[in-house]
Amino acid sequence: MERKINMIRRLQFATKQEWLRARKGKIGGSSAAAVLGLNPYMTNQELFDEMTGLRIPVDISDKDYVIYGTKAEEHIRALFALDHPEYQVEYFGDNMLLNDKYPFAHASLDGELTEIDTGRKGVFECKTTELFSSMSKEKWIDDNIPDNYYIQVLHYLMVTEYEFVELRAQIKSKWNGRIRLTTKDYHIERSEVEQDIQIVMEAEKKFIEQVKRKQRPALILPTI
Repeated sequence: MERKINMIRRLQFATKQEWLRARKGKIGGSSAAAVLGLNPYMTNQELFDEMTGLRIPVDISDKDYVIYGTKAEEHIRALFALDHPEYQVEYFGDNMLLNDKYPFAHASLDGELTEIDTGRKGVFECKTTELFSSMSKEKWIDDNIPDNYYIQVLHYLMVTEYEFVELRAQIKSKWNGRIRLTTKDYHIERSEVEQDIQIVMEAEKKFIEQVKRKQRPALILPTI
């Protein structure tokens, strides 16, 4: 089923497999950071190789942290809704948003927000992470958002043209055999990051042209 929203379309899929097939050939939020060399798990060349069929994508769906994050998502979204009654929180399941302006990109969101008083639309993104080292802890100090997650929500703002993002992070650590959970909410206004969105858009547009020409990009390594 397809629904028109001006230049933005929502594709709804009956199964997860259909959704996975529909992603091929387009840059999604989770891979956007790789385009800019800011994904700690995938280089821009590895993404290029996947998108040109030179590399089979690694299936991580059976990893414990992926299973945990998938199962926790609906509960984190529900808790966010309880904590933030100023928003209507919606989730559309296996779907993606496409924008005619950016045919190289898609957005599959953890949730969509409507600000009740104003009607403004926003992106909801949730992250679950476990701190294993001082390096991973460093990425979350001083209320920073790790670069790869920041690029992801910029990508979503680009595709959806929504006005803001609410990112909720559940950060888990273990101390003396006990689990400690820290919840952080991050609010990003589109008006404050327009230049960053433009940088992401231009990088993705250049990358997808390289994919079409099968011109392998120079390697960009993330800063450790």
